[in-house]
Amino acid sequence: MVVAVLRVKAAMAAKRALVILAKGAEEMETVIPTDVLRRAGIKVTVAGLSGVDAVQCSRDVMICPDSSLDKAAAEGPYDVVILPGGNEGAQNLRESSAVKTLLKSQDERKGLIAAICAGPTALRAHEIGFGCKVTTHPGAKENMMEGGHYKYTEARVERDGHIITSRGPGTSFEFAFAIIDALLGSEVVGRIKGPLMLKE
Repeated sequence: MVVAVLRVKAAMAAKRALVILAKGAEEMETVIPTDVLRRAGIKVTVAGLSGVDAVQCSRDVMICPDSSLDKAAAEGPYDVVILPGGNEGAQNLRESSAVKTLLKSQDERKGLIAAICAGPTALRAHEIGFGCKVTTHPGAKENMMEGGHYKYTEARVERDGHIITSRGPGTSFEFAFAIIDALLGSEVVGRIKGPLMLKE
């Protein structure tokens, strides 16, 4: 019994997540998944797209990255790469060659990729997950569906293979739980969800 518990804890500690933080990112979509995943024992690195300086987010909240993206990428691979939304933040993700390289590598090895709100539009820009079912914030649907490469749904969280997408700030907890479920299973989700006192 003790050995089994130790093995579970070791497996949990081994999971690693990378959150890519760009100027204009949506604060809730950055902080909530980071917080919830850390509660599950996942080692989360928040990596600044432009370096280690504090990043001004969409509502002028400043978030300090743990690392630069260049440094964090060199310390990969990660079990999941997470793309927050925010219109400006998503645009910066779409325009980044470093994000493209990282996503291509993650996609090739079928590593989990999770994007929320406008964040999934970076998947389209970098040609990731074509053919998958996806969702986005309603305001990002037109951008996401340009070229007709995806099957669009209005699910609050959509998972298709190794691609997880979600709709916006109000789905940030569900998005985080879907990532935890994919990495650690539903039992861990249940253990984390209870103390948060979320409305069912």
